[in-house]
Amino acid sequence: MLELRNVSFTVSDENDGLTKEIIKNVSLTIQDREFVAITGPNGGGKSTLARLIMGIERPTGGQILYNGEDITGLSITERAKKGMGFAFQMPVRFKGITVKDLLTLAYGSKLTTSEACQYLSEVGLCARDYVNREVNASLSGGELKRIEIATILARKPQFSVFDEPEAGIDLWSFQNLIRIFDRLHKEMNGSVVVISHQERILNIADRIVVIAGGEVLEQAASEELLPKILSDSLGCLFHKDAEGLSAFGKDGE
Repeated sequence: MLELRNVSFTVSDENDGLTKEIIKNVSLTIQDREFVAITGPNGGGKSTLARLIMGIERPTGGQILYNGEDITGLSITERAKKGMGFAFQMPVRFKGITVKDLLTLAYGSKLTTSEACQYLSEVGLCARDYVNREVNASLSGGELKRIEIATILARKPQFSVFDEPEAGIDLWSFQNLIRIFDRLHKEMNGSVVVISHQERILNIADRIVVIAGGEVLEQAASEELLPKILSDSLGCLFHKDAEGLSAFGKDGE
């Protein structure tokens, strides 16, 4: 179980010296084997919250506990050792490291080429075309996203966080992504947290948490809250961003 207790995150503007509170006194609990979708308007603090959960950023106030242990000060590497996994919105490239090397690191022990290929196949990649390729600029964003998700499968974390995993992937990959979330949640008995605007992802979650203005605006079971989101009764989700685009999107948008 993961618990956020009154977590805040404040940053300073180097230009004017003023501070801005990105996350404001958030308290949230993710139960064991629960699938939680976090949604809300662009700029509302969703990705920052994911980075705080995984130790990429450290809160300026409050505590984060994992299975009863205070992990507020632990790094992402230390949290990974405790069974937590993270998929970035923009996956990291690793020059000089092959896809098989990356999968082996995630797996934690020796991984055969056949086993590595199996994980790649699960995310829709032709294994023989990718297993020995470097994780560098020659790979597209969509390919990197699939490879990163394959590393999550190889690691089998008990707590996984995905930051907008649908970004930059095609429709087939998105459909496969839904199946992978279901597997992590049900077959591997893990907790899954997904930052997303996509209706289809929100629909399969156990619970939806709405983050707006750095605060938890509302949270409830998916079947209770999703109709309110889709009917626009939570108006904050549908404010237009700077480009005039809706902050909440349905599949394919």
